[in-house]
Amino acid sequence: MRKVKIITADEAAKLVKNGDTITTSGFVASAIPEALNKAVEKRFLETGEPNNLTYVYCGSQGNKDGRGAEHYAHEGMLKRYIAGHWATVPALVKMALENKMEAYNVSQGALCHLFRDIAAHKPGTFTKVGLGTFIDPRNGGGKVNDITKEDIIELVNIKGQDYLFYPAFPIHVAMIRGTYADESGNISFEKEVSPLEGTSVCQAVKNSGGIVIVQVERVVKAGTLDPRLVKVPGIYVDYVVVADSADHQQTLDCEYDPTLSGEKRMPDVAPEPLPLSAKKIIGRRGAMELEKDVAVNLGVGAPEYVASVANEEGIGDFMTLTVEGGAVGGVPAGGIRFGSAYNADALLDQGYQFDFYDGGGLDLCYLGLAECDGHGNINVSRFGPRIAGCGGFINITQNTHKVFFCGTFTAGGLKVKVEDGKVVIAQEGKQKKFLKDVEQITFNGDIALQNKQEVMYITERCVFQLKEDGMHLTEIAPGIDLQTQILDMMDFEPIVDRDANGEIKLMDAKLFAEGLMGLKEMKEGC
Repeated sequence: MRKVKIITADEAAKLVKNGDTITTSGFVASAIPEALNKAVEKRFLETGEPNNLTYVYCGSQGNKDGRGAEHYAHEGMLKRYIAGHWATVPALVKMALENKMEAYNVSQGALCHLFRDIAAHKPGTFTKVGLGTFIDPRNGGGKVNDITKEDIIELVNIKGQDYLFYPAFPIHVAMIRGTYADESGNISFEKEVSPLEGTSVCQAVKNSGGIVIVQVERVVKAGTLDPRLVKVPGIYVDYVVVADSADHQQTLDCEYDPTLSGEKRMPDVAPEPLPLSAKKIIGRRGAMELEKDVAVNLGVGAPEYVASVANEEGIGDFMTLTVEGGAVGGVPAGGIRFGSAYNADALLDQGYQFDFYDGGGLDLCYLGLAECDGHGNINVSRFGPRIAGCGGFINITQNTHKVFFCGTFTAGGLKVKVEDGKVVIAQEGKQKKFLKDVEQITFNGDIALQNKQEVMYITERCVFQLKEDGMHLTEIAPGIDLQTQILDMMDFEPIVDRDANGEIKLMDAKLFAEGLMGLKEMKEGC
């Protein structure tokens, strides 16, 4: 019987060589191999090694507090950093902005698929996702700072069509985590929030001739693991590290919640009605677009109110919510548990979830609205020195049939009230969101029109729709002045749709009334 080598985290850290390309597991604050990350950092601080590393992973790994990927945020430790989402690792953002390492922000889904293609010794990953956005080489290729020169994404033409090509490269070390290892090195994931890209990463590294190190809760006797729960077979695994419980939290804010892993189901609880607010108005207007039996992805912030309103109105079962990390069904978790879901119906590998997204499987998606321009382009990924990253945003929005961008009309101190069914702007936001040009294109309106997508932009005071001839203002809230509270607060002039009497359609009065809107009755009557 094959026996896996069980070593300490400090011994594992010594296996990383100067100049290696490494990857770690994690989605925001879940599935972080914290014992391994800490040990590699400790070794570097004590010896200056390993250094000159290339660090690549798909999503976001951290909690803005030095844990997760921020253990690698030391000058000289990293030569290059490649990730899909940056918002939870401000220490790495600082290094990039100070030109202390080469840095790239690219599509989370493409990186998931690249691991699979590296494993299969394919030349790389070909995808249309990202064309026309900031990760397109014609728009910078995802480079974050001045010292980053090499193109890691190429534009290629295949049979007359443009594709983005991510060339494959060898990965020398994987440091991931699972729940249990048996004596043969088989790794189960039953307490994890999702398998994420664990299988693909280990295959990629093993087939690159590298080493796979897995952090687990404990080691059990060979043959005792349920093979249906084993996501990484022992033939992929070189070393196992048994972590202290403090370094093996399910998420960085809790030891273990069985409702996130599917071991238990959280009781269904009737939601408390949300108070009427700008975001609830946005959520209500978004929920009006729901149809029965749709697959949906919701972003964070204002888009989350769509689900809250739907549940409040009794139509939560109209949609099956999905999360990039792999959860299908249930209730997506927020905050640092984002990427997981309570009471999920299925927990897919992340790469499979992005297959579904990239292929147009989603019916609807509701994402954030940070900056928008007259072409319908959206920026959610970079704002001067603040690098949030695109994450799965590009994958989700580029091929979904109906796309809804949800957010307040302005930002920075906006205060909104509803009085007598009318919207009152008690204090205008300091920052405009509707600009002449967005800083970075995370969603390309022209590409959306080519793809025949339906695109709507929902705010608390008006609604826009993207059409062939530009951005149309299609609805306005009662109480809002078109000139002073909309047009004067925009850096481009939308096309204002008016009826035969010269009137603009008013947003539904039910959006601004207390109590239920009656969405269930409205939808069932359709």
